[in-house]
Amino acid sequence: MTDIVQEIKDNSSPHSNTKHVPQLHNTDVDWSSKNFPWSAELDKTLQDVFQIKHFHPVQLQAINSTMSKCDVLLIMSTGGGKSLCFQLPAIISKGITLVVTPLVSLMEDQVLNLKQYGIKAHMLKADSSMDDVMEVYDSMKSPNPQVKLVYVTPEKISKSKQFMSHLDKCYKSGNLSRIAIDEVHCVSQWGNDFRPDYKMLGILKRLYPSTPIIGLTATSTNKVTFDTKQLLNIPDCLVFRTPLVRKNLFYEVRPKPTTHQKVVQDIVTTIQENFKGESGIIYCISCRNCTDVCNSLIKSGIRAAVYHARCSAKKKSEVHQQWLNNEIQVICATVAFGMGINKPQVRFVIHHSISKSVENYFQEAGRAGRDGKPSLCLLYFGFWDVFRQTSMVFRERTGTENLSKVVKFCHNLKTCRVELLANHFGEVNEQCQSPGMCDVCSNLQKTTKKDVTEPCKVLLRLIKSNSMDGNRLTGIQLVDAAIRDSKNRKTKWKDLSRHEWQRIVFDMLVNGFLREDYHLTSRSTIVYLTYGRNVRFLLNNKVMLDLHDNIQQPKNIYKDCLSLNHGTLEKIPKLDNLGKSDNT
Repeated sequence: MTDIVQEIKDNSSPHSNTKHVPQLHNTDVDWSSKNFPWSAELDKTLQDVFQIKHFHPVQLQAINSTMSKCDVLLIMSTGGGKSLCFQLPAIISKGITLVVTPLVSLMEDQVLNLKQYGIKAHMLKADSSMDDVMEVYDSMKSPNPQVKLVYVTPEKISKSKQFMSHLDKCYKSGNLSRIAIDEVHCVSQWGNDFRPDYKMLGILKRLYPSTPIIGLTATSTNKVTFDTKQLLNIPDCLVFRTPLVRKNLFYEVRPKPTTHQKVVQDIVTTIQENFKGESGIIYCISCRNCTDVCNSLIKSGIRAAVYHARCSAKKKSEVHQQWLNNEIQVICATVAFGMGINKPQVRFVIHHSISKSVENYFQEAGRAGRDGKPSLCLLYFGFWDVFRQTSMVFRERTGTENLSKVVKFCHNLKTCRVELLANHFGEVNEQCQSPGMCDVCSNLQKTTKKDVTEPCKVLLRLIKSNSMDGNRLTGIQLVDAAIRDSKNRKTKWKDLSRHEWQRIVFDMLVNGFLREDYHLTSRSTIVYLTYGRNVRFLLNNKVMLDLHDNIQQPKNIYKDCLSLNHGTLEKIPKLDNLGKSDNT
């Protein structure tokens, strides 16, 4: 255990001299008012430095709150302008704003943007030059620091005793004006992308009780929000939230074709029919997957490039810049490409494979349409992909629980996808307006509810019979066995398609009739299926499932819905310039 971690634990004890003092907020304060002492300077700096004409109401509320020394938690949709809420106060405040971010690439993007605005910002990272480090440390000791923002990763706080020593001096001299924690959901073990070093940030309020904290995120459920407040020791903080679900995004889930060639051809057709020459992102499950998809797109005449963990920093920077300049149309990326993207005109985000959590999916899909114009969020829901993703996340504390929620979202054919997303994040009464901005609400796809009790029992029988023979079945093996069994016995289920059998398996997983059973080998994790906790209910109850009618489904739901929704979409307010200062 490092010295700094021990020191943090010592300072966190009940005997620590620094204790959290609850904030008493005046609930009658109008935080959107322009009558604060700094209001005139705020407006002038907003226009002169950032070239933005006006605030979003929630931006102004968050800024006035943090300027009033209140702790703040800001939950704002991707592209809403979160970063402005600590960058602007930093400029007009005396002292230094410490900014904690999860990724070095995010630090680099924000610092570069700030320097282009003429703002004195620095970052401390592993390869920072000694001159840069000393300039920051000198500023932290100075009675009149010239550096306005200092960016660090959470590891710098948990592991660098030298940095914490200088931060302590900065606080004692009255020059630590505020602490901004970006992607603050990483604090909570219930959030996507939980980071152990983020959890250590709770010490900051104990060490520096009079310095306000502002936490920012685009994805936070009510559970994560509560957890974050407790862990950061800001239980009485002000919470500002904007509606997270944006009405210009069309959400569609497609059954994933069975071969790589068919998937890519479907992607190519979608791009060529709807987004000729327009920018997009394709998220893939692995580096190899990115390369395969990218090469196939290039062969089809689409300008594409890869961005993943195996790319050098130089290569990533080049690809990012080429994409920003429209020299390439599509980036094929892993989750490594996400934070730090600042391109409003992204017309489509395609998930080649299922995401590991609703939060991850929502944040990645939210890269689309930040300029307020109609954009497509398309997810390919593949049977094999689910079990592959399961084998990757089952060791995480909430990995399988989070993935199960994504499976439910994709498996659904009845409830508006916008409504599902809104409910997940604690928002109510949010849904598509007919004919809808999601495939479910489009009224263009026809489904029929069928009694699939007997096929469910067939699957259970196959699991039991194979188990008695000492065999276990994966999801793919179970579906194969069911198709063979139904045809051999010439049952009335012999005409069920492979996709329909797969939907039945998913339905059984979602309802607890089946569960995954993991087997670890020296090279991989195999996911078998076995009886679930609710299997006994199958004996006395019917299982009803929505299945697509056996008719030709529309090939371009997105295009058809846009034409039907044209009048409604014209009325959607644009984000204007709110995204210019937001790098998340």
